[in-house]
Amino acid sequence: MMETVTITIGKQKNIALIAHDGKKAELIEWCNENAEILKNHFLCGTGTTARMITDATGLPVRGYNSGPLGGDQQIGAKIVEGKVDFVIFFSDPLTAAPHDPDVKALMRIAQVYDIPFANNKATADFLIHSTYMEQEYDHEIINFKQNIANRAETLPSGK
Repeated sequence: MMETVTITIGKQKNIALIAHDGKKAELIEWCNENAEILKNHFLCGTGTTARMITDATGLPVRGYNSGPLGGDQQIGAKIVEGKVDFVIFFSDPLTAAPHDPDVKALMRIAQVYDIPFANNKATADFLIHSTYMEQEYDHEIINFKQNIANRAETLPSGK
């Protein structure tokens, strides 16, 4: 059985905002509708989406690279570092994306670290209007350091 560690998502959430091209307008509209809530949290996003949200809403959104240029992976790295603890990703299920493996990797890392991940407007609405948005939230994740140490003990040393 794997050991776990308790992680606390603070009252102020670190929220990543991401949208495929066909969903950017929908995400911007959603951000406008929820600006009063979002302004109380730290926002970041992938390149074009972050800039468009800031331009349209006035909300400060820290921009990373565009998704196809590694932005999804940058957000994933921030999840691992504990600097992103909530993802709103309006993905377009009807359009093929060349960086689909990056999107899948981002979704996987969000699952591994047990963070809220909304991939459509309805889920985003339910999450952002949850009572957890106004309070700290403790959740259990795998104790990765312990897991690595345990695995290292079971592998041959190579000597």
